[in-house]
Amino acid sequence: MTSPAAAPRYKAPPDRELVPRAMVRAMAGLVFSVLALVSVYVYTGQPRISTPPEAAITLERTVFLNGEMSGAATVLDANGTLIGRLSPQEGGFIAGVGRVLDRERTKHGVALTGPVTIIGRADGRVSIHDPSTGWRADLMGFGQDNARAFVRLLTP
Repeated sequence: MTSPAAAPRYKAPPDRELVPRAMVRAMAGLVFSVLALVSVYVYTGQPRISTPPEAAITLERTVFLNGEMSGAATVLDANGTLIGRLSPQEGGFIAGVGRVLDRERTKHGVALTGPVTIIGRADGRVSIHDPSTGWRADLMGFGQDNARAFVRLLTP
């Protein structure tokens, strides 16, 4: 049996607070200040200044992605030829991107079966673009292994 002194403390003694109210108010003020600053910046139409520069496109390929909940993925080229049928171990990230595409297309009310464009740039960056919704993602932000999975699809 444990003594009351060794038990973890979940409540402060009645005369003390675990987190001072001033600290909670300061954090709430900080959050609302940042929200206000970002809102003013967006609503006044200020340009985005922290986006990576657009390098020249060196490779581009149109594909159809079909991602399953299990992580398996099927990739077809623009002509409908099978590029790859990936198992859940191989296609987890590609299937995840396919599910994101399905969600975006559902939000926009467009067909779920449209093509996407995988773009390789001169600076080594790889991105994916869905022309039916305008959605795009820079795949380098998801790590080298995940970007490499799409580079393999990009090269014929």
